[in-house]
Amino acid sequence: MAVSRARLATKATPEDRNETIAPLDLSALTSIVGYPLRRAQLAVFDDFNRRFAAIGLTPAQYSTLAAIGANPGRKQSDIAAALGIQRPNFVAMMDELERRGLAERLQSEADRRSRALALTAAGRTLLTQARRVQGEQEKEIERLVGRAGRETLVQLLQRLAELENRP
Repeated sequence: MAVSRARLATKATPEDRNETIAPLDLSALTSIVGYPLRRAQLAVFDDFNRRFAAIGLTPAQYSTLAAIGANPGRKQSDIAAALGIQRPNFVAMMDELERRGLAERLQSEADRRSRALALTAAGRTLLTQARRVQGEQEKEIERLVGRAGRETLVQLLQRLAELENRP
């Protein structure tokens, strides 16, 4: 069954008809903090995921390994809260990190009811590799915004994160 040209023409987009279309007006969004912040976050996470694909870590897994590496023996509830990860999500992620042999839950010596987190030797090795990859991403960001711009950006983002703790 043949489709008529008139019917195709009505379904064609302006690009299909070689028409010039005006760019979208997003000025109401680009002038507020949330929109460019979210766009930047998406770009940074996309870049992170591309860079970290070879070592198989998500941003949350990298953050968790880094936090455990810097704070061995801390309770999983402390690490989860510090990273802003909900308990059920953190438990599932720790299950995966344990399954991969990167981290372990040990009985806490201070509180027998709690589990203390630690990296395994494989976890420490992977974290060292991941820090190198993260360093490459930080260099790229610094190339885009300059060293002072990057430092200022980090300080401003840390201030914005304080909104989470306000009533």
